[in-house]
Amino acid sequence: MFARDGYARAGIDAIAKEAGVSTRTLYNHFADKADLFRTVIQTSAGEAARDQIAIVERHFHKITDLEQDLVAFGRAMSAQQGHAEHFALVRQINAELGHIPPEAIEAWQETGPRKVRRAIADELGFEDPERAAVHLMLLTMTGDPSIRGTRPDDEDVAAGVRVFLHGHAVGGAGRRR
Repeated sequence: MFARDGYARAGIDAIAKEAGVSTRTLYNHFADKADLFRTVIQTSAGEAARDQIAIVERHFHKITDLEQDLVAFGRAMSAQQGHAEHFALVRQINAELGHIPPEAIEAWQETGPRKVRRAIADELGFEDPERAAVHLMLLTMTGDPSIRGTRPDDEDVAAGVRVFLHGHAVGGAGRRR
């Protein structure tokens, strides 16, 4: 329901009805809607992060040609299937950022996006690996920037990797260790 209707529009009564439980049952498990949302987004983000980190581990343990291997990694990440509800929830979060409790946003970021970013950063070996990980993700995992949630095609991934390598591997400050 949060993924479909957003945080602000999803009421506890409607959530209980859709789940087939009483509101009392929800309140026995969660202090309030914010607590329920935090649990939902952390669980969802944790599952998506686990699968994304598996892709990181699969691709980064065998780097032989940095450009080709990063392209293969970017394609695998952008082609990742599953977690459609999670990414619908992420789109709702982005649309409603000002209405969602900051603790829920922080919990989501720490459980999902930051965890994946750190896994990538740990593998990159650049002088500023966290920044390099953000750049790699932005350049290879986002489709048309005017349409949120779109996936890049193979040519966009390859071009993103070339830009990434030019900015990080060729420039003096971003040179690989």
